[in-house]
Amino acid sequence: MLAFPIRPHSDGRPQVMGIVNVTPDSFSDGGRHASTQAARDHGLALLDAGADCLDVGGESTRPGADPVSESEELDRVAPVIEAILAERPHTPISIDTMKPSVARAAVHAGASLWNDVNALRADTAPETAMELGVPVCLMHMQGEPRTMQAAPHYDDVVNDVARYLGQRAGVLLATGFDRNLIVLDPGIGFGKTLEHNLQLMASLEHFVSLGLPVLFGASRKRFIQAIDDRAEDAMDRLGGSIAVALHAARAGCAIVRVHDVRETVQALKVQAAVLNAGA
Repeated sequence: MLAFPIRPHSDGRPQVMGIVNVTPDSFSDGGRHASTQAARDHGLALLDAGADCLDVGGESTRPGADPVSESEELDRVAPVIEAILAERPHTPISIDTMKPSVARAAVHAGASLWNDVNALRADTAPETAMELGVPVCLMHMQGEPRTMQAAPHYDDVVNDVARYLGQRAGVLLATGFDRNLIVLDPGIGFGKTLEHNLQLMASLEHFVSLGLPVLFGASRKRFIQAIDDRAEDAMDRLGGSIAVALHAARAGCAIVRVHDVRETVQALKVQAAVLNAGA
């Protein structure tokens, strides 16, 4: 099976993960790539734009989103993974799902990382991860998508999120899972206020210091509008998205998950060149 890139590039910049949402209701691009053909074409375009890997998801996790059935999610993602790999067989693909059965089917279709916003809290999820043997990304989310933004509260958001991720990693390690295959994601926007998100982003180096690769996903998210009230449309958040991607790179994050691949790749390459010239 193709190894998924979970470490930064040799010049220090993170891997760029392009987002392929096969959903009708994702917050930024819901419905734009809902068919297999459209999602395949979008994925190939992201690769041509410089993406190192792709993240394919068939269930929206935006605030207030309703869950979809296992069969519907499978029908959305498996054909897309197969179609992309038929055209580009060496593409590292992540499956973005909370369901162990969907993760299993996606890995059998060719996915090589399980990206779980639920941090393997579903029944049998840790055991399924052990069975599949691919890298797993554990993300922090307070509550569930339908309710997570109702009234998020933390005693200390950085320590609370770090403690949670450590606990979830511990559950996975208890199954015998390889520590070198675990990735952490602090979950920007998942059950957090603007202040919580800013505190987490200001403390990314703390998460990197835990010794596991960190995935950072903040592309086009609503906190950007909270800072720039003119950015009501998700498509109008490119500047903010690149700003935080550059910050994540400087903090040592291994992967950035983005919608705007070409612009992000260019910004990361330029920043890496400048930083390395001064090293």
